Amino acid sequence: MLKKTRIILSALFFGLITFYFLDFAAILPHQFHVLAHIQFVPALMSLSLFILVALIALTLIFGRIYCSVICPMGVFQDIVNRMSKKTARRKKRFRFSPAKNILRWTVLAVTTVTFLCGFTAILGLLDPYSAFGRIMTNVFKPVYMTGNNLLESVFSQSGNYTFYQVDASLISMSSCMIGLLTFLLIGFLAWKHGRTWCNTICPVGTLLGFVSRFSLFKIRIDENKCTHCMVCGTQCKASCIDSRNQRIDYTRCVDCFDCLDSCKEGALTYSLPSASLKKHTGDNDQPEVPANTSKRRFLTIGLAATAASGAMAQARNKWGAGMDGQRNGQRKQRTPITPPGSVSLAHFQAHCTSCHLCVSKCPSHVLKPAFMEYGAAGMMQPTVYFDKGFCNFDCTVCGDVCPNGAIKPLTVEQKHLTQMGKVVFMKRYCIVHTDGTSCGACSEHCPTQALSMVPYRNGLTIPHVNTDICVGCGGCEYVCPARPFRAVYVEGNEVQQKARPFVEKKEEEVKVDDFGF
Repeated sequence: MLKKTRIILSALFFGLITFYFLDFAAILPHQFHVLAHIQFVPALMSLSLFILVALIALTLIFGRIYCSVICPMGVFQDIVNRMSKKTARRKKRFRFSPAKNILRWTVLAVTTVTFLCGFTAILGLLDPYSAFGRIMTNVFKPVYMTGNNLLESVFSQSGNYTFYQVDASLISMSSCMIGLLTFLLIGFLAWKHGRTWCNTICPVGTLLGFVSRFSLFKIRIDENKCTHCMVCGTQCKASCIDSRNQRIDYTRCVDCFDCLDSCKEGALTYSLPSASLKKHTGDNDQPEVPANTSKRRFLTIGLAATAASGAMAQARNKWGAGMDGQRNGQRKQRTPITPPGSVSLAHFQAHCTSCHLCVSKCPSHVLKPAFMEYGAAGMMQPTVYFDKGFCNFDCTVCGDVCPNGAIKPLTVEQKHLTQMGKVVFMKRYCIVHTDGTSCGACSEHCPTQALSMVPYRNGLTIPHVNTDICVGCGGCEYVCPARPFRAVYVEGNEVQQKARPFVEKKEEEVKVDDFGF
């Protein structure tokens, strides 16, 4: 019963969050972004104390339920493992293996130290939720949208227009490659070795594993019923059951409950502590590395990680200060554009773990994973490009869905005054100047009239810039017809500012007493 309940709940969580990443047609209600907000690292990054306390309390009571039910990467590994089990020749696939504690705590220490030093790339790579989000957004979503386009082609021939064509191109080649490699690596480990990733590399698994040692409900072994058949150990995907010595490593147990069904003697129970079983549960008999050796190694690794992270943080600042991302081929952009509501470049980089949920849900497709625009530390973090659209003046989706607090939620009124960048006009590229022809496309598409047309020569008008009321939406850059170099572009703000409210000019009504002639 416990196993079936876990499978139903995990399938529900996994199915909903997976489809929420893939859902380009907004079939799921907007409120489903809460599935991202209840993930551990996003809750930690956004300081959502209620969610953090709830997850820790859940672990203290039931063990690592988060890893087996809520975490989509954990459920993904279970799915791969189940597929592997169906095709495996041997029924006894797993066996107990000692915990790699030095590696586990080293990864957690390096991740923590580098994060505290401002280098969030490692946390972004290892966070299970963010890694899963990148896989869905960059690898599977293009495939999903290609399938939609194929269905549109088939259905439209019979006069059914339920489906419609969408852009199924890759958002970022580098992020796609990283997502694909992550998918293959974790998938391979799950296929061959079960939950190895969770119990060796994942920092969330290590942290919650430490907490789960003190959980109330645990898998417990009844020595009087146990016959040392070791069947339970062969079914344990976490390789944490030492059947020979009747011990369970609770730091690695993910509460999948596979072992309960495998024991024909009923020696395994998921229950509260019992005096008769306490001796045999392994609560106080965890295999440990000698204290003096492990502490020395941990201290050495911690110091090395601190020094390395400091050097990487300095390199990030150096690269970030001198980073000139080439856009449109005509000029070097000094400051990349961060999404509206990200407060500042420093705040955004310190909180974003590159889960790409905002990239997936952006209706205008202006958010794209960065390559080196932010420097090495900000690789894969979203930045704003206006080659395929512009930021909708009334849209607040990215701030609404961001679970990390990297993009603060904005009201529509706040969005209207949030200046993520300022327009720059280059007269030498404007077709009014080069071709002597009228245009005004940038002015027509500017929602704040930061670009207005003023008299030029020969009866023509040319754009004039008022950066005080510009919000950096990119409408002007997107529609500018000048080629090969556009005459207007948006330069990002390191600290997002408040634009001055603009006043719409009211057209004067002209009274005509007669026919006018």
